[in-house]
Amino acid sequence: MGTHRSGAAVEAPLRLTEVPRRRSELYGRRAGRPLSVQQQALFQTLLPRISVPAGAIDLRALFPGAEQFAFEVGFGGGEHLAAQARAHPKRGHIGCEPYINGQAKLLTHIHEGALTNVRIHPEDAREVLVRLPDASLSAAFVLFPDPWPKLRHCKRRFIQAQSVAELARVLRPGGEFRLATDHMEYGRWALSHLMAQPLFRWAAERASDWRVRPGDWPPTRYEQKALAARRPCVYLHFVRV
Repeated sequence: MGTHRSGAAVEAPLRLTEVPRRRSELYGRRAGRPLSVQQQALFQTLLPRISVPAGAIDLRALFPGAEQFAFEVGFGGGEHLAAQARAHPKRGHIGCEPYINGQAKLLTHIHEGALTNVRIHPEDAREVLVRLPDASLSAAFVLFPDPWPKLRHCKRRFIQAQSVAELARVLRPGGEFRLATDHMEYGRWALSHLMAQPLFRWAAERASDWRVRPGDWPPTRYEQKALAARRPCVYLHFVRV
């Protein structure tokens, strides 16, 4: 990840060619274990009420009374998104996740925590990203995404020049983008794409800023799995200029 704008040194970024000429899926399987009775009930009652509607997105109408808005791509089990929603009750949070069991876990968090500032899109995050207004978000998150490690699968990664440009469009000046991964080649890929976007500034000033998760960055179960397996993690924090 090489010497970056703030002077922290990491390994040299990969120089890979952009591949995406056509739209591709970002995710693999859609479902895992059978859902519990309670989870099935939440799919019938709660999910329809909090799903992101079709068409242009009016965030203030979607989250009445909210002062800021955040967007999470692939929320996994939903623990990070739920923690963010609890910590920032005046911020509306949109989470996207096609994995049904992940949706079920977040629905449980929302139900048990009585969270009213979360909306879910149970499909591809890019379908929501392109519908968000310019400079509308204060934060965006991509945490431990599928790295799609084979070269022929790189086009399925969320981080591409086009998605980074969209993130820069929807984040307001001073807004933050956070990415975490335990896959070092994906980290280099993401870093090279993010640093190529002139509207993003890497906030790291020393190596520990990207090697250690900040205290206000809630952990995820994927991170815990990686650390238990002794895989180091990378935490990238960029600011929209």
